[in-house]
Amino acid sequence: MALALAWPLVGRLEELRFVTAATRPRSGSPGVVLAGAAGVGKTRLAREALAEAERRGVAVRWATATASSRALPLGAFAGLLGDVGYEATRVLARAAEALLVGAGSAGVVVGVDDAHLLDELSATLVHQLAQSRTAAVLVTVRTGEPAPDAVTALWKDCGLDRLEVQPLSEMESGRLLEAVLGGQVDRGAVGRLWTMSHGNVLYLRQLVDSAIDNAALRQEGGVWRLTGSPPVSPRLVDLIAARMGALSGPVGEVVDLLALGEPLDARVLGDLTDPATVEQAEEQGIVRVDTDGQRLQARLAHPLYGEARRTAIGQLRARRLRGRIATALDGTGADDLLRRALFTVVSALPPDLDGLVAAAERASYLAALALARRLAKVAVPAGGGFRAQALVAHATSFLGRPEEADVELAALARLAGSDGEFARASMNRATFLTWMLCRPDQAEAILDEAAARVTAVADRLPVTGLRAMLYGELGRPAEAERAARDVFDAATYSADAVLMASVGMVAALGVTGRADAMDGYVTRGIEAAAGPTERASYRIPLIACQMTGLRLAGYLDQAASAARECHEQIKDLPLGTQIGCYLMGETELGRGLVGNAVRWLREGRAGIEPFGDAGGWRYVTLIALTRALALAGDLDDAHRAADELAEHRHPGLALMDAEAVLARAWVAAAEGALSRAVALAHEAADLADRQGQLAHTVLCLHSAVRFGDHSPADRLAALAREVDGPRAPATAAHAAALAAGDGEALLAASAAMVEFGDTLAAAGASAQAAAVHAAADQRGAAHAAASRALRLAQACEGARTPALTAAARPLPLTQREREIVTLAARGLSNREIAARLVVSVRTVEGHLYRASAKLGTGNRAEYAGLLGLDGKFG
Repeated sequence: MALALAWPLVGRLEELRFVTAATRPRSGSPGVVLAGAAGVGKTRLAREALAEAERRGVAVRWATATASSRALPLGAFAGLLGDVGYEATRVLARAAEALLVGAGSAGVVVGVDDAHLLDELSATLVHQLAQSRTAAVLVTVRTGEPAPDAVTALWKDCGLDRLEVQPLSEMESGRLLEAVLGGQVDRGAVGRLWTMSHGNVLYLRQLVDSAIDNAALRQEGGVWRLTGSPPVSPRLVDLIAARMGALSGPVGEVVDLLALGEPLDARVLGDLTDPATVEQAEEQGIVRVDTDGQRLQARLAHPLYGEARRTAIGQLRARRLRGRIATALDGTGADDLLRRALFTVVSALPPDLDGLVAAAERASYLAALALARRLAKVAVPAGGGFRAQALVAHATSFLGRPEEADVELAALARLAGSDGEFARASMNRATFLTWMLCRPDQAEAILDEAAARVTAVADRLPVTGLRAMLYGELGRPAEAERAARDVFDAATYSADAVLMASVGMVAALGVTGRADAMDGYVTRGIEAAAGPTERASYRIPLIACQMTGLRLAGYLDQAASAARECHEQIKDLPLGTQIGCYLMGETELGRGLVGNAVRWLREGRAGIEPFGDAGGWRYVTLIALTRALALAGDLDDAHRAADELAEHRHPGLALMDAEAVLARAWVAAAEGALSRAVALAHEAADLADRQGQLAHTVLCLHSAVRFGDHSPADRLAALAREVDGPRAPATAAHAAALAAGDGEALLAASAAMVEFGDTLAAAGASAQAAAVHAAADQRGAAHAAASRALRLAQACEGARTPALTAAARPLPLTQREREIVTLAARGLSNREIAARLVVSVRTVEGHLYRASAKLGTGNRAEYAGLLGLDGKFG
């Protein structure tokens, strides 16, 4: 049984204000007509407006018209009127008097639901009330339904405003779902439910109830997700059938063909049925026809029409109809090729081997791996050979099915005959080992064997390209660059080789601080991904590497643009939504939009779980999520994410190991353990330095500066001369100003960081300027700098950093005293603090003694109040 969910009124604030104003009995307005489709929310809006009127002291009369009450004079008002007699000339007057009796000075509002179903006498009563303005009138009518003349006259002659109640937008539906479910809802779930319901609240409610009942909608990782298609309940089927109305046999055939195969070219649909019948279905509002380029595409007017009809179509008839659709599609265009193949495999038609393999290759080129696998799996037993099995193995490797992938890869190796096929099989095996099984060492050995055995340059270059990509993501940029140049310097090369070499080169350039050189290789990679390659999905790591390089360089707007574009392109692919959430969350975090970042990254993390390590996407998502939660002040969840991050390190993405260490540094800072945070930031910087990742070194050392460390100034000054982009010089200026204790220079560094978009770092630099000015007893300058810091922080959606906390809660403590007091306020014992900071217990006791004297209290609970701690990082 479904949960008893409360459905608040959401997305109707403007409409509610309008209706409330128009139904004030003393406003001079005769009232409002709410029109709209069944289930759109007219009745709920009317009831909310009437409840508001009652709270103001207005007398409310509410009647509901029905098809059965229509047969009786004044049938809708029977429960409100009592005995109005039998004298025809007095019935309406007495009925009006009965509705008005007991009204106070605030007046009366008469509400009628489904007024199009009123009997003639009831309709006349409502018309007279509106015309005489003795009561305000609020009625609902269903758009497109015939109504009595007295009802239509309400807005045509009596001056009532007619408000068309529109379905909820996707955004409004998302807000409603989160209010109903009491938590964050996955964007994909919102989109799917909105697409199915078209914003009709009644349909949405039915879908949610049945999806929860069926466990298709459930909460995972704090996010509500759809893990399957929402089932259509019998009640919803009845509602949809009532909306469609009775269908003739020929129109029903049109609807069923579209239910199984929409959209269909209108010409094809006409050939399958009859053009006149298609026109009739369009005129009845069951079918809509849209222009798509040179084609007219026919679709059902509402997505649930198809859902409802499919429940009544038997399996044998469905297979026959799909076969007719497959036969009718000419297969000349790329889209028709895919659709024809898909309809063929779910029909009674014999498989077309060449068409299946070609369609599977097309699906792979589009990164639609689940579809590619489905089509190629049918082609293999039909004689598809190595070509089809390669598609199955490649797709299975990246769909989170390691056991199945191992079987498919072994089958591919057995089918390999030529050197080219051996190389291709080896590459598939190596990618699977690296990113799905986390065994990059074994993958390198396989690539070494392939390079030794394969002699033809054309067959060997893709192996070299994959090696470049592997080295790039393993954090070995020099080797990645050498392998990539071997591909680019060759006389001829395949799209596969160029795409993989581009990933490796972009990865290397981005982390070594040469982001300005990435563009040409990104372009070459994207062009290769658009060509004949089964590895088209590798454009996703290509964009991820580009985004990382842009983010590290400080080209934050460009990084955000690349992330948005990629997210739009991949959101409908398997794992695409989750990867897109990571890309969006990472760039939002880089710009200091911490609340948005947490939402994106939580959603991405929740959705990745069914895919296991997901090719390393779980690892990078956890890195960003850990940092985001720490900056949001959600310390408990930050610790959980950090623990999960440690458990799920991905050796195939050692490129990001420095940022994983840095995420732990931000968690330490969130606790108030700044000494530990600084040490971890330096550990991360040293790791990046050893790998030649200078751009990562800049990011890590700058984090240490943000934690209050004065030591990185010289190193950052040197890096600013080597690393592309605005981040490195702004970071160097920040470090130098902090080391020199120069408040004005800190403000100048803050301005430079605002310029390239790192608002949160800019806020921290301003907060540090406030502390410097305060230490010099420059109160006016300190206040101005603190105000600037807090103003910038407001744009960062509640983000909290050590510098901002100090600016918001200035205390007469040294940095070390504040650190120890913070840890004490969080409940750590003196011994635990000493262990955390690697000092003696007596040192901790000494700092606490001096801090207590300055603060006037030694009570640890009072410390928390002074620091503004609320269970989160203060």
